[in-house]
Amino acid sequence: MSEPLATPLPPGARIGILGGGQLGRMLAMAAGKIGLSPAILDPAPGAPAGQVAPLTVADWADAEALARFAASVDVVTYEFENIPEAALDAIEAVAPLHPPRRALAVSQDRLVEKEFLASLGLSTAPFAPVDDAASLQAALERIGTPAILKSRRLGYDGKGQARLSGAEDAASALEAMGGAPAILEGFVEFSCEISVIAARGADGAVAAFDPGENRHEDGILRRTRVPADIRPGLAADAVLLAGRILNALDYVGVLGVELFVTPAGLVVNEIAPRVHNSGHWTQAGCLVDQFEQHIRAVAGWPLGDGTRHSDVEMENLIGDDMERVPRLLSEGADLHLYGKAQTRPGRKMGHVNRLIRHPGT
Repeated sequence: MSEPLATPLPPGARIGILGGGQLGRMLAMAAGKIGLSPAILDPAPGAPAGQVAPLTVADWADAEALARFAASVDVVTYEFENIPEAALDAIEAVAPLHPPRRALAVSQDRLVEKEFLASLGLSTAPFAPVDDAASLQAALERIGTPAILKSRRLGYDGKGQARLSGAEDAASALEAMGGAPAILEGFVEFSCEISVIAARGADGAVAAFDPGENRHEDGILRRTRVPADIRPGLAADAVLLAGRILNALDYVGVLGVELFVTPAGLVVNEIAPRVHNSGHWTQAGCLVDQFEQHIRAVAGWPLGDGTRHSDVEMENLIGDDMERVPRLLSEGADLHLYGKAQTRPGRKMGHVNRLIRHPGT
């Protein structure tokens, strides 16, 4: 287990980032902005983060290459959850790793995650493990329908999920899991989904950005708007809830917490032990954004001031949205493109932040 850095890393120190997608790219850019030296490891030679930082191309199963990479940096962090355990073993034997392994273990398995949240006294959707037809039938009898059957591991952006409107959907939903362990979750009636992006430093200090309100299309986040249209007391509850999770995990870095707003209060949907898509608005709305905040934390630096100075709407650019780029440039919007070589339906290609102008301002 990695311990927080005893002393802050000096300017020029090397930050290793596992994963070369858009989050790794923006983490690398944030590290460079504050005088730290990013390095990326990813199995793909064309990883987008390799356009802005040195890229080591290595398979997650190549323990020797992983160890060499870890030896070349001062601390290692990551941009996604699904890094194989053996790869983490090879990295952590050589260099400190943040956020901690426990956060990964919790977030990699939806059942473990739900059980962890429940152990903190936090509300979640009703859930039950599903391994076969018999356990699915038992889960449906307890939870009812409508419900969602989800793979316990590796699902994202709506993948690895099957909706059940009634018991007659059980067989097809189970077939969609392909034999993988699953979890049945009951539907939650909610007025909106919000997310909190929060950070915990090596010294235990906690700082959170204002909750954002999310809108999804086809299981993919389309927009996040800040401030969320919720009462102030609920926003404070969301921030405090995120702090409880950070402290329980002895966390170092930025964490994303997705929440449903219900008449009975906040229900936790899921957590992500990394910078998060719904936190991209911080690039336009705060002096210190989520990416710099994460780099500060893993480097042992003091957390920055994440106070929101502007109202913002973030929109993901997905697939053919790339055809709108010339118009977006002419609008003067805050445009972020990820440098991906191929445009595909459902693929996040970039995002745009727009400041929200209010009448009379």
